[in-house]
Amino acid sequence: MLHMSRSGRRLRFRAVSFTRQELVLVAVTVLWGATFLVIHTAMDHSGPWFFVGLRFLTAGLFSIILFHRVLRGMCWRDLGAGLAIGVTISASYGLQTVGLQTVSSSTSAFITAMYVPLVPLIQWVVLRRRPGIMTMGGAGLAFVGLILFADLGSVGFRLGEGEVATLLSTLPLAAEIILIGFFAGRVHLGRVTIVQLVTAGLLALAAMPVAGESVPEFSWVWLLAGVGLGAASCIIQLAMNWAQRTVSPTRATISYAGEPVWGGVFGRLAGDRLPPIAVLGAAFIVAGVLVSELKPRPAKRESATEAMDPV
Repeated sequence: MLHMSRSGRRLRFRAVSFTRQELVLVAVTVLWGATFLVIHTAMDHSGPWFFVGLRFLTAGLFSIILFHRVLRGMCWRDLGAGLAIGVTISASYGLQTVGLQTVSSSTSAFITAMYVPLVPLIQWVVLRRRPGIMTMGGAGLAFVGLILFADLGSVGFRLGEGEVATLLSTLPLAAEIILIGFFAGRVHLGRVTIVQLVTAGLLALAAMPVAGESVPEFSWVWLLAGVGLGAASCIIQLAMNWAQRTVSPTRATISYAGEPVWGGVFGRLAGDRLPPIAVLGAAFIVAGVLVSELKPRPAKRESATEAMDPV
């Protein structure tokens, strides 16, 4: 039953429908969900910053093979956009991979989901686009979920190093989505993809001495995982750059909302067993993600008889 407000209007929510571009972004989340488990496994054989460097330099190489013919037309706008996005990619994936050294793939996936409510909040601070009440409510639900995830064994609120690194990774990840949306349609897809992937890889390798990390001993695990995820990253960044030419950053987050679910599914298949309170926290995070994207709208004024009838 729908209830009338005092103004005589009923509140409805816009139905969520997906365009072809948004369906591509949904497919991206499936790939993202699978990467958590792969990276978590690779961290037994490699340091995080080396692995991220290998992953994105490999992705950059794939993109160069695909778009080498357009490099001659590189302009300052393409270069600047690629550098800016590349910085956010390196920071977000680097910190996320640091976290995956100590947290499970399922936990990482659900904490990473915090970036979804962050997108409209960052747009508010940076671009002065005030989020709606549902966005604020969604952020609150996600924060409650994070608290439940923070310390699964005691009553107090505590975050371990892995959880903190994962949480921090959501800030540059949200910035990446906003930047892609900002530059979409203004730059060349192929050239920007090359620059952002190569930039991300080089910055990650440059972070190794700062983090006190050395080149790991050879292992087929990190090699195959790095090359495989490099190819996946090339596809993912191309898909995001293409789809967000017509999909706004806030709207894109609806498609991205399935990422923690897929991460949890793949983690479960691999043997992750979250305790009940963690599952509850995951439910709050997913609820916050979805609530933050609901757009209430007043229904058209109808006759008093029609408005009072149950639907």
